[in-house]
Amino acid sequence: MLILSRKTGESLILDDRIEIKITEISGEKVRIGIEAPRDCRILRKELRQTVESNREAAAESVPRERLRLLTQEIQK
Repeated sequence: MLILSRKTGESLILDDRIEIKITEISGEKVRIGIEAPRDCRILRKELRQTVESNREAAAESVPRERLRLLTQEIQK
């Protein structure tokens, strides 16, 4: 892991396409701005974890055989 110190107004550039700018520091909170191409998906880590957990729970709630049969019906 790379750890850097930045001040308000300073930026980081990732892969020559993404700029992460520190817009405000107030107490323990840091506000950042992200400028990236539209095809670059940006998610908060906790949101991504929730989505993955929900997908896993949904997959487990449907019996595999039923899921296989539904997939076959859709492909017809």
